[in-house]
Amino acid sequence: MLKVGINAYGTIGKRVADAITKQDDIEVVGVVKAHPNYMSYVASKRFKLFVPNNSALKSFENTGIKIEGTLENLMDDSELIVDSTPEGLGEEYKKIYERRKKKAIFQGGEDHELTNLSFNAYANYKEAWGKDFVRVVSCNTTGLIRTLNPLTEFGNIKVRANLVRRATDPDDYSKGPINSIVPELKIPSHHGPDVASVIKGLDIQTMAVKVPTTLMHLHFVNVTFPSETKVEDIISKWKEYRRIAFVSGKDGVKSTSQLMDIGRESGRERSDLFEIMLWKDSVSVKGKELFYYQAVHQESDVVPENIDAIRSMFQLKDKQDSIDKTDKTLRIGELVYGR
Repeated sequence: MLKVGINAYGTIGKRVADAITKQDDIEVVGVVKAHPNYMSYVASKRFKLFVPNNSALKSFENTGIKIEGTLENLMDDSELIVDSTPEGLGEEYKKIYERRKKKAIFQGGEDHELTNLSFNAYANYKEAWGKDFVRVVSCNTTGLIRTLNPLTEFGNIKVRANLVRRATDPDDYSKGPINSIVPELKIPSHHGPDVASVIKGLDIQTMAVKVPTTLMHLHFVNVTFPSETKVEDIISKWKEYRRIAFVSGKDGVKSTSQLMDIGRESGRERSDLFEIMLWKDSVSVKGKELFYYQAVHQESDVVPENIDAIRSMFQLKDKQDSIDKTDKTLRIGELVYGR
């Protein structure tokens, strides 16, 4: 069993940890929390709990939360660290992992240049093969790659995408209440270059705004093909990928809140939607141009990518075998409604 430590048991870290427990070739040997709170208590009941450093140990004194040691101690038993610390901390932690000769996976909040290898299982699984440091791209970038990468099989495509982003995650009260729409004034938004760091040479431009919701992101995407393409051929191509799920407004699915309800009714832990949810009745072709809407559950869509990245970095399984195994263990493609 490959031994993995999780540095930061937060929105992504806790989900990756849970996903690993469902694998038979990877195990979690411990997780890191920086501050004593209810989530630290929950983590300590499920996994061995560590803190970032000796100074953090003091804050856990007299809390009743059992601490096994520091990140240094966790690395003694780990072959790889999944780093899900807040964005901007990756550079400092990478130095620690390098010193200890530990492989590490970083999340999309870090810059591509931190690892020079941004990852998506569909698009470039083999690039991470045997590598020491990999960055799994952000939730929005993952969502775009999931539906755009299959379309590259139709030839050189041009992409223009607009992203409506949730303002924060459901448990984060520090950024609310919110009563505004906030445009990302830099064009393209970082998502376009991020997609192109994985799908090399892709002509893509993106714009983004933040809105006062916590549930999901919504994308509306325009793709130009080199020649006319039929809707049925596009949908048929997408259906080859379990990590894309179809919904329809005709069936009453007209909002992100209803998408989350599909996760609940499917018995998903935390209502997680690992799949990218794509409105089938929004798929429209005008000449060489394709238009569609999709939604991204920002808390969970990158989780399977982390699992597949681990397998590629340690050369445990080839691409399709890893994706198949991850999808089966996480019940991806098994929503009660969505195919």
